[in-house]
Formats: sequence, structure tokens, C-alpha cells
Amino acid sequence: MKADIRVALVGNPNTGKSTLFNALTGLNQKIGNFPGVTVDKKIGYSQLPDGRRAEIIDLPGTYSLYPKSKDESIVFSVLAEKNTELTPDLVVVIIDATNLKRNLLLYTQVADLKIPVIIALNMMDQAKKAKIEIDVELLSQRLGVPIVPVSARKLEGIEQLKNIISYANKFALQQDSIDVKAIAPQIIASISSEFKTDNPYVALQLAHQHETLKFLTPAQSDRIEELEKEYSFHSQKAQASETIARYNYINDVLYDTVHTPVTAHDESISNKIDKILTHRVFGFIIFMSVLLFMFQSIFAWSAYPMSLIEDLFVWIEGGLRHVLPGGPLADLLIDGVVAGLSGVMVFIPQIAILFAFISILEDTGYMSRVTFMMDKIMRKVGLNGKSVVPLIGGFACAVPSIMSTRTIENWKDRMITIMVTPLVACSARLPVYTLLISLVVPHKNVWWIFNLQGLALTGMYVLSLLSAVIVAYVMKFVLKARERGYFIMELPVYRMPRWNNVLFSMYERSKTFVLQAGKVIIAVSVILWVLSSYGPGDRFKKIEQTYSQPKYTKTMTPDSLARVISTEKLENSYAGVLGHTIEPVIKPLGFDWKIGIALITSFAAREVFVGTMATIYSVDGDADRIDSVQDKMRNAKNPNTGGPVFTLGVAFSLMMFYAFAMQCASTVAVVYRETKDWRWPAAQFAYMTVLAYGAAFLAYHLLK
Repeated sequence: MKADIRVALVGNPNTGKSTLFNALTGLNQKIGNFPGVTVDKKIGYSQLPDGRRAEIIDLPGTYSLYPKSKDESIVFSVLAEKNTELTPDLVVVIIDATNLKRNLLLYTQVADLKIPVIIALNMMDQAKKAKIEIDVELLSQRLGVPIVPVSARKLEGIEQLKNIISYANKFALQQDSIDVKAIAPQIIASISSEFKTDNPYVALQLAHQHETLKFLTPAQSDRIEELEKEYSFHSQKAQASETIARYNYINDVLYDTVHTPVTAHDESISNKIDKILTHRVFGFIIFMSVLLFMFQSIFAWSAYPMSLIEDLFVWIEGGLRHVLPGGPLADLLIDGVVAGLSGVMVFIPQIAILFAFISILEDTGYMSRVTFMMDKIMRKVGLNGKSVVPLIGGFACAVPSIMSTRTIENWKDRMITIMVTPLVACSARLPVYTLLISLVVPHKNVWWIFNLQGLALTGMYVLSLLSAVIVAYVMKFVLKARERGYFIMELPVYRMPRWNNVLFSMYERSKTFVLQAGKVIIAVSVILWVLSSYGPGDRFKKIEQTYSQPKYTKTMTPDSLARVISTEKLENSYAGVLGHTIEPVIKPLGFDWKIGIALITSFAAREVFVGTMATIYSVDGDADRIDSVQDKMRNAKNPNTGGPVFTLGVAFSLMMFYAFAMQCASTVAVVYRETKDWRWPAAQFAYMTVLAYGAAFLAYHLLK
């Protein structure tokens, strides 16, 4: 159903904009991307008191219309471009009642674009607690705009705001806050004339932002560049002049409308807490404790629901096998589509728990402190203070961790974080490491307290972190970006988390993952099933004819015969042929064609390696039992040497390969989803494959 009025929500970070968006729209919302960029576009719908339906657009948080990140550049683009599916009829500027002076800067800029504006004066409960007295009626008169006091967290003032939105087209446009033409009269006049705009502030913003605006053609951008040179226009000087003029206006408005006590109560408490939480020693100890708790919780709390999801899909697969007639279509549905879907759904508990923690840390105000503490350290290696959480979350799963990089405003810092996060040892690598270490590392203690196998496993995790830091440092010099790495971080007062917001964040991220990344994962799973289930020519038919002879049927049990036939078919399938094809390439790493098949099939998920090994070596009993896989792999013989296949060199070569290789369709899918450009996951896959090959080659030849 088409909306009757389109409303854009604009505001500084930490003003409660997302909370107000949720309060206005409830569950009636959807998430996509703004055209041409990877920035989240949140659109919801709200029923107004007069019966009309309002479309609410939640624009990215920004301190001013002068952007310092790709997210922030969206705001002016949406507000300035006319007659598009996103052009708003009305703008609601959300202002923090406890920080009016800073928040009003953005309001005056938006107001000068001459779009009808309403101010939602949020956090009124906090302002009262801080004993800040605001004459709302007088402030409304001075600004010439309707002001609605609200407390979005408590759902106070929401209905009044909907009422005001209903009458938006009956309000006169707000008055000018400054004389915009006086800032750069010549270039404003020229742009206004050539680009047919009667709004001097739009013309000024075109001069500032023409290089990043999608609605300008290259020729138009070049023309504005010529005008800049002709009139010696200096963007930074013009911004400074404008900001000073606006704050002079804001100071005059606030002088007789707002009375603020000398010390705000909440801020004083926050400052006392900050002395501990941002302490140069205790702050890091507390932060590491929080991360340890979060890391352990992701593993511990997700284990049971993940097990339930796995059991559910096992039950579904069993039910389908019982109901559907045997044949290729049934196998495709069960082993391809359903198996692929289970690979998507099983990640949901980890995604939900990680984003619940991130939402809680952000809502309480602690995340701002973490990024503040870590920025100086992380910046030395080309990362950002906000890169800490994705990297630590990578120990559980790279998929939700890469999704969480959206909190990083700077494009270069975010891209480096996305590119190195898959290097961190995720939980999917754990079964591979455990299996291989148990094969070649003795189970004994060193220095009485340290287990040798445990030390080997710890070494793999430490290696993953070191490799991520080193690669980030290299990429710091490889990636080029025009935008500067500003670090402007507001430290909001501490507050209790908004549990509705936490639950909503869990729901949104889980849904986004299933709908977006899931499509690619299922497609890859189906392709892998086809490659493993079919072979060229009549190879499969000949295998069945061979093993139907009495010398096999009478001497082997039905289960053993089925496993042998399955192994033969796997070797002769397209995946098996591919394994033999790549054998010359992987032979220098100590790998044979069977390991080659495992490398191919485990692209969907690294832990598939264990199951593939079980199938290839025809393990007796349950293929999921790690000990039975170990026994068979330990007894596997190299046909050329007569020795064991999995020597110390081969095992560590494999671990190094899995430590660095991008063996995860989910991660590839989510990197594409976050960047909207296949070149990024392709480059990531290429550099990680090169690293994996090099590390595996060195490990094999040093240890063989």
C-alpha cells in the first residue's frame, strides 16, 4: 500500500533516533540499502490519527550536513534530491533535550533546506532529572517550528508527535537562521543560476559536496569544480564561517528559552564511572573481562539452540526421506536445499547473541568508551577503535562479526576490518584443529601444567590474531581513501539498555542474514551437492555393476558395501575428478586427491572437512564421532610410501591452510552483502588463498 506522506527522521548519534523510529513503526518496517551504496536503509510505516499512512525513513545519524563518512553523506543526498522515491514531504529532527546547543546545529542546516520540519525534543525525562528547564513554547516561537516533547524510551509524546505530523502541510516554513548568501555570494549565485535552484543553502551544499552526490552527473560536478576555482572557493573556510554564524544564532535563541544548571547530575555520575572504565590499566582489564564473558556466552548460550536447530533439520530430512519417493529430485531437495538451509539457520543463535551484546554495550554507553580507549592502539595497524568488537566476535563466527562493522564510520577502517576479520580463528575451524592436532601431537603435559595439545591449539588462535594485525598493517598502505580518518566520539551518559531495542536488533540482524546471505549459501550448497552426486559418462553405472557381483555382495555386509560404493562414486564424481585435477597443485603441500575433495566440499563450511574425511575413508559407525574419524585417518596409508598419510608435516600443513584460506561460503556471501561489490570478496578470497598456500607449503617442508 502506498503511503500518503513520507517522513524522514534526522538527528545526531545518541539522540534516540532509532528508538523513536521503532516507537513510530513497531514491527511494520523493512531494511534494505540506499541506492548505489551499502548503507542501511530502514523504512517503516505508521498509521496517523487522521487515517493516513506515513512512510518513515530512518536516515543515518550525523552531527551536521557536512559528512565525515559514507553513512553521513546519505543525509544531504536524500534531503536535497527532488522527486525520488525517498524525497521526504516532512523532516522530523530528533534533538537531545540535555544537549540542545550541539543538536540545534544540525536542525538549523536542515531548516535552511526549506523542507517542512518538526522538532522531536527527546529525552525530556533525562532533562528534568538533570534540572534543565526548557520553555518549549517560547523555543518553538523563536525557531518558528513546531516542537513536540517526547521520551521515546518510555513511549511518551508519541501520539502527540503523530498528530503534529498529520498537520505538517498546514505549518508555515521555518524562518532563516543565518544569511547564507553572505558566506560565498558569488559561487552561490552562479550555482543557483546554472543549476536552477532558488535555495541558496542547497547551492552552497552543492559547492561543498558535489564530488560525492550521486544525483549530479560527472559533467555537472566538473562544472562546479570550475566555479570553485573561478571564485577561489575554500570549502573549509566557508564551513567555519557558517558554523560560527549558526552557533551565534543558537546562543541567542537559547539565552532566554533554556536554563541549565552548572553541573548536570547524570554527567557527574558518568564522569565518576569513566574514571574507572576508561582507566589506562583497569579500563583494559575490565574490557577484556567483558569480552571474555561475551566470547564464552556466544559459545555456551548458542550451543543448545544450535543443537535444536540441527536436530530439527535432521528430523525434517528424515521426514522428507520417509514421505518423498526416492530419486534425484528428492535427493536435491533433501541433500541440497534443506542441507543448505540448515547451514544458514544454524548460525542464527550466534548472530542473535552477538548483536544482543553489541546492542546492550551501545545502549548503556559503554561501547563509546571502548572505541575511545582502543582507537589509539588500533590506528597504528590501520584499524579503528570500533574494529575491536568484530575481531573478537570473529572467534565465534566471521559472519555476524563482519555485519557488526557497520558501526565503523570511516570507509577505509571498515573495509580493512572486513578484509581481515575472517583470519581470526572461528568456531568452524575448531573441529579441524582438534582432529588434526590429536593425530600428530602427543597427549602429554609440559612443565607439569600445560597440555601439549592445548598449547598447539592455543598457538593456532594466537597465530590467527597476529596474522589479522599484520595483514591490517599492510592494507593500511594498500587501500587508498579520500576521506580522512577522523575520530569524533561522543561519550553519552550511562543508561539502562532498552530491551525492546535489543530484541529488535537481534530480530533484524537474524532476518537480514537469513534473507540476504542465505540465498548465496543455499545456491553454493546445491552446486556442491550436484558435483558430489554426479559423475561424467557412465562411471556410476559401472561402479554399481562391479559391486553387484556375488564376490562383493556375499562377502560384505550391506552397510560396508554401501560405504565402499559411496566412496567409489565420490572419487568418480565431478568433485572427485576435480580433486584429481587439482592434485598436482596441492601435492607440494603434502595433500592427495582425497584431501583435495575435502578442500572443495568444505568451501561451504570448514567443519565439513571432518565429515568428508569420514566418508572418504569409509569410517565404521557414526561419521560424526570424532574418535572414529581419528582412528581411520591414523591408519590411512600412503600408497606410494607405505607410511601414514597424515604425518606431522601434512597435519600442520592442513591446519595452516584452514587457518588462512577462505573456506566459508557464508563469509563470502556476507562480505558481498556488506560491500555490494564482488571485487571485495574476490580480492579477499585471492589474498587468503595465497597466504594459505604459502603457509601450508612452509609448514609441510619444514616439518616433513
